[in-house]
Amino acid sequence: MDDDRIERGREILARLNPGNEELLRTLFDGVAPDMTEIIQGFFGDVYARPALPLRERMLVTLAAIAALGHAQPQLAAHVQNALNIGITREEIAEVLMQIAGYAGFPASLNALATAKAVFEQDSNRQRTQG
Repeated sequence: MDDDRIERGREILARLNPGNEELLRTLFDGVAPDMTEIIQGFFGDVYARPALPLRERMLVTLAAIAALGHAQPQLAAHVQNALNIGITREEIAEVLMQIAGYAGFPASLNALATAKAVFEQDSNRQRTQG
């Protein structure tokens, strides 16, 4: 694989969550070890493009995953990533409410429930660290 695109992706994933690479390797070890590099390459190809800043890309990502209505583990990871780069809980909630009109209320409600759980975990983590 192209080392430059993987390195760009690795850097972006580390900005979103410093533990992303280790998490991905743990998830795919013994099943699909190349998947980590595929994901890193995707982030290097798409998330590194200059037309949209990372913040806006993350908001789009949240909306797209939430609209699927069935990818709660991935949505939870991206909600945490969004918090990690400074997107507020209010902004996340607004994105997840807005999809109700386009993806349906069940998708929006499930996404909001997932976000609430992440917010609670994040608050607990912050209390134990600080």
